[in-house]
Amino acid sequence: MNRRSFIYGASGLTLCLPSFARKSELPYLKQIGLQLYTLRNPIKQDLGKTIREVAQIGYKQVEPYGFPSPQAIELIEQSRDRGMKVNSSHFDWNSLLAPDKKGVQPFEKILETASKHKLTDLVVPYLHEIDRADLSAYEKTAEALNKGADQAKQAGIRLAYHNHAFEFKPMNKGKTGYDVFIETFSKDMYFEVDVFWVKVGGVDPVSMVTKLGSRISQLHLKDLKKGTSCPNYGKLEQDAFDEIGDGMIPMEPIMRAAQKLGVKHCHVEQDHSPDPLQSIRKSLSHLNS
Repeated sequence: MNRRSFIYGASGLTLCLPSFARKSELPYLKQIGLQLYTLRNPIKQDLGKTIREVAQIGYKQVEPYGFPSPQAIELIEQSRDRGMKVNSSHFDWNSLLAPDKKGVQPFEKILETASKHKLTDLVVPYLHEIDRADLSAYEKTAEALNKGADQAKQAGIRLAYHNHAFEFKPMNKGKTGYDVFIETFSKDMYFEVDVFWVKVGGVDPVSMVTKLGSRISQLHLKDLKKGTSCPNYGKLEQDAFDEIGDGMIPMEPIMRAAQKLGVKHCHVEQDHSPDPLQSIRKSLSHLNS
């Protein structure tokens, strides 16, 4: 065999190797999820069509929002009908922090409904300003969430808190609300880590994931537009939310760190996009590339 034939043969052999032999596949891709808040506008227009497209794009599970609203329950049912798993949902956190508010269901009732629909995780998606006004407010919030976590555990459900950037704002002597949560949350109260908001809050996502370790229930993967100033504890421009791979956050080290720590689920999310269906397609394509 001459040198040219050997080179061509070796090149062909390389091209025939399966992708995992050339590049280690990212974790979570076989069960990659989508937080459906990303598609809230298409869902309003045509819920069934939107869920069909999510499945066709290649997402394997979804995380609804607004549970236990009729829409959230329909999202669960239709997603499962399309072959996607639904383990987790964001829910009406007023049931824990403002239970006397008109129209709010008791948390016990929400747990019953979650069990009925075979959810394993419920997530507090946000905090009203009164519940994060100062460190004392964060402490009271943590106490209420711990009580909820205990109730949830008895129902076979994990309760978690989804961060934004405001929790990382230094308060008294530099201490943050997230510091309070880390110190005060019980072993049964988990963290759903949104890596975008961790970055916006001025913290390295890999460092935070490593710090929290087994206390993380799930990850939200979301990219931040290059050149965005951090930290920013206020309102972001809508174009700061970018498709995965186009922004400044390297997802691979985050995902690999989470895998090593035993985090089971990752969900793509993008709060704002002029074309959210195209955005989720592009983000998944990048993760699969």
